[in-house]
Amino acid sequence: MKCDGEVIGSTGDGEGGGGPWVPDQNRIEALDLDKNIVIAQHNFDPVNNDDLKFHKGDKLKIIEEKGEWWFARSLVTGEEGYIPSTWFFKKLSRRDTERLLLAPGNREGSFLIRESETTKGAYSLSIRDSSPEQGDVVKHYKIRALDNGGFYISPSNTFPSFQELVKYYSRTADGLCQRLTVPCRSATPDRPWAKDEWEIPRESLKMVTKLGAGQFGEVWMGSLLDFLKTEDGKKLKIPKLIDMSAQISEGMAYIERKNYIHRDLRAANILVSEMLHCKIADFGLARIIENEYTAQEGAKFPIKWTAPESINFGTFSIKSDVWSFGILLTEIITHGRTPYPGMTNPEVIRNLDRHYRMPRPEQCPSGLYDIMLKCWQEKPEDRPTFEFLQDTLNDFFISTEGQYEMQP
Repeated sequence: MKCDGEVIGSTGDGEGGGGPWVPDQNRIEALDLDKNIVIAQHNFDPVNNDDLKFHKGDKLKIIEEKGEWWFARSLVTGEEGYIPSTWFFKKLSRRDTERLLLAPGNREGSFLIRESETTKGAYSLSIRDSSPEQGDVVKHYKIRALDNGGFYISPSNTFPSFQELVKYYSRTADGLCQRLTVPCRSATPDRPWAKDEWEIPRESLKMVTKLGAGQFGEVWMGSLLDFLKTEDGKKLKIPKLIDMSAQISEGMAYIERKNYIHRDLRAANILVSEMLHCKIADFGLARIIENEYTAQEGAKFPIKWTAPESINFGTFSIKSDVWSFGILLTEIITHGRTPYPGMTNPEVIRNLDRHYRMPRPEQCPSGLYDIMLKCWQEKPEDRPTFEFLQDTLNDFFISTEGQYEMQP
């Protein structure tokens, strides 16, 4: 990691106006790129025995970087321990960057700096923006290095350090989509030393609200279906809904590679975290398969999510999961509307026998509807793979990471 040892001056309230941002969660503000030295801009009191206490102005040497927590040695006391990192996220993918910045707790102007995925030795400044057409989006700007050790986004403005670059663009957007306001917030980071130490006593847990039930047990965490119907869920714009779809397709691509089938893929069986990360759940109907699986007579299936060959012949494959994924996409884009609105299960079966397909939902992009139709191909072999769906949805909205054009 590289920087130059300067201390960031923080003034203003970080919530607007013309002053630079003031970090609220971050405690380390200056970095020495060559010597891995950081200078504390605020006090930090340990909350764990392995945390390193420091005071404003202390110099710390980074020994090892562990995600959002770094192992460091105080050059003042000689003590070693973990410290929280800065707005520099180093090795973070473009997709994960967008998910972090679009998560709750961040707003227009929230930003982070990371290593560029496309250009070795370059960096990217990622900023949360908003537009009436797409809602909340993330814009990426390439930060290039000068031969003398400085940095620039536009050749007309060069800076000796990342800190000076951030200070400048926190005062004025000057061609960027937004003025920098606050560093990207992320979920409370896992301390690497504590993962195996935490144990929750059984007596301290209690069931609060039952949200769903599966074949072999009850689900006690929030589902995507329930979340989409909440006030916060209803506010989600198209880019975030497609990102959640991409996350689910990524999970199903893993299942596909492992030769599993799910057989009950729908919004009610997707769990959502506080950071809007989606996890596939309820594997009560899941099976390991070679090619396809024939269900036992009398088995019950969620008709409106089930592929025609599964309804008619009881045969399931990863391609029948692809059909269900297409139905799940309609749930996501309509914020939890039941598929085939107004139809009973027998009516759905009769209409599918006539090759009926749901029309494009209102507000659904035509490109997304095309994906749905691919998932609903009559022949299972004509449906796409989850790997294809993952790549397609990840690239559905593309923000160019090239150098921006200066505004007149």
